[in-house]
Amino acid sequence: MKRYYPWLMAVMGLLILLTSNGLIVTGLTAFDESLLKEFGWTRSELKMRDLITLVLAGWLGPFIGVVIDRAGPRKLILAGIALLAGLYFAYAYVHSLIQLYLIHVGFGVVLVAAGLTVSVIFVSQWFALNRGTAIGIALVGTSMGGMLFPRLGVYLMETLGMNWRTAFMWEMAIPLTFLVIAYFFVRSPQPGGIKPWGADKAAAKVISDAAANIVTLPDVTYKQALRTRTFWALAVVAMATFFSIMAVSQNLFLHMRDLQFAPAQAGNALALMFGLAMVGKFLFGALADVVPPKAVFLVNLTIMATGAFLLATMRADLIWYSLILFGLGWGGLYTMIQLLAVNSFGLASAGKILGSVTLLDATTAGMGIWLAAKIFDLTGSYKPAFQLVFGLIVLALIMATLVRDERIRLAAAAS
Repeated sequence: MKRYYPWLMAVMGLLILLTSNGLIVTGLTAFDESLLKEFGWTRSELKMRDLITLVLAGWLGPFIGVVIDRAGPRKLILAGIALLAGLYFAYAYVHSLIQLYLIHVGFGVVLVAAGLTVSVIFVSQWFALNRGTAIGIALVGTSMGGMLFPRLGVYLMETLGMNWRTAFMWEMAIPLTFLVIAYFFVRSPQPGGIKPWGADKAAAKVISDAAANIVTLPDVTYKQALRTRTFWALAVVAMATFFSIMAVSQNLFLHMRDLQFAPAQAGNALALMFGLAMVGKFLFGALADVVPPKAVFLVNLTIMATGAFLLATMRADLIWYSLILFGLGWGGLYTMIQLLAVNSFGLASAGKILGSVTLLDATTAGMGIWLAAKIFDLTGSYKPAFQLVFGLIVLALIMATLVRDERIRLAAAAS
């Protein structure tokens, strides 16, 4: 059991993101139509909630590295999940936009404490080898949330006859259950304890490299990273693609309803897209352990761009194909951004580096959700928004060609 304990921690990373991202980023979309009918808000007024959440999460992101160093991932994760449960309880009693927006301020804190950056660093600590596969497993959690929770919301309201407020009360049990699991199982590596996966082999390689006078690649400092083209290329790719995936996923349920699909079919559309994203995260994460990650990166962007092009046609008969390609490409890309950042810069400043990327991509992701809804309010169609999504993914594909391993470059410059 001890030997495979790091893989259990990868599964814990999956459950962290399943709970936090799943309930905040995707799970709420099943209730959008009910909220719009009850309160009479415009789509952009409703989606402003997500802009608030993601912008706040983004701006808090650069500080997460310092907090991780002082408190450790475990305390952050437990606090974040506990807060999430309390906020879901509060959601059941919303009666105004101000209340809604305040709850989403809290969701922004949850995404920082128990979100992507903390989970990636937590899992990376447990793996000296096979890190791509491990991160891919953890990131499957975001896709599983997109598969399960929108459909769960529809099921609670339509099949069990609950109103949306009662459904929120029932779904509060999800973070409470995981809080108990996390309390007993989530741990970081400790000196003298269970070693990270492949630590002995990695240490032996360092010794053999030293004996052969092979230079060990240094980790890149935060200040050094900010001066590299790789950091900014990854940042632009993350900004463009996070804008795109959030603009599509957070408006997809309403878009499917506009195309006359039933609520259950709209929930299935989200499940399909995030299901393929889940496959992509694991498949391409594992592939990146045997194939150059940059090549996988470019393939992911090409697949995602093809799906975005089909989506922008607004044809109901093509939407399922577009979601398959869009989700599959995005899933692999999601893993590659994290993996390439860790591989290119090392772990020493990973919290600050990933936190800074999160600041930028979370801001554009929130803007994508709100802007797509605003475009619909102004034009009565999502077509201009989806055309913008396609253009941004093409831009990301171009920028991805600039990514390189900065540790190799610095080592070469030093020699």
